[in-house]
Amino acid sequence: MANVPVVTKNLIIINVLFWLATVVLRRTGVDLNDILGLHYIGSDRFFPTQLLTYMFMHDAASFSNILFNMFAVFIFGRVIEQVWGPKRFLLYYLITGIGAGLVQQVAWYIDLRPFLQAVDDYLINGDSAVLSRYLNIVEGVIYPSDMVVAAKEQLLDRMVTVGASGAVFGILLAFGMLFPNAPLFIMFIPIPIKAKYMVIGYGVIEFFAGVSRVSGDNVAHFAHLGGMLFGFFLIRHWKKKGIGNGFFLG
Repeated sequence: MANVPVVTKNLIIINVLFWLATVVLRRTGVDLNDILGLHYIGSDRFFPTQLLTYMFMHDAASFSNILFNMFAVFIFGRVIEQVWGPKRFLLYYLITGIGAGLVQQVAWYIDLRPFLQAVDDYLINGDSAVLSRYLNIVEGVIYPSDMVVAAKEQLLDRMVTVGASGAVFGILLAFGMLFPNAPLFIMFIPIPIKAKYMVIGYGVIEFFAGVSRVSGDNVAHFAHLGGMLFGFFLIRHWKKKGIGNGFFLG
């Protein structure tokens, strides 16, 4: 780690330390991911600071998640930091991570809107026809309003995302824009792929994975896309302002 740029190195260290703390405290009944992870904005557990803290948290039950994220930061982040410098790289990392969280909030809102409308319809006129699709209730049966509200709050509280993946996808996007023709090797693919095509491919995969809504898929695909989206517009803004034009290839 001696030759790793300062921001890249410290991002990896901070993420690993938070993951270790999450693993240790989980055994004592303290869930750091519930405290620092990003909750849905309509949940009582949401705090604005989570838009920053969530990107340093990872699933305590999954070592592969933090491993792959930090590997990507190490491989691609150090290159970008050497090109942009530590301050600009850190700013980019944080903006893409926060942007990813904002896009995830929008995705949650769109996904939850029919359910929240169904809850309102039930509380106003007792119509449980639509609500029965989302909650384990019998259509036509009248349930206490406080029970329905509690069920809604319980569902909203369970919606939480953690991980550096949004910022990591922002880093991948930046690498593809800085070095579009750089050859990259992907696991199980024996031939090199140009960075620009890899970035486009990842973006397409994440988009279709997000809209397909496969049962049991807990990956925040739209957060990944959000990191790429914010990264793209931030880089375009910098280029338009003439910031670092000499660093962009192709």
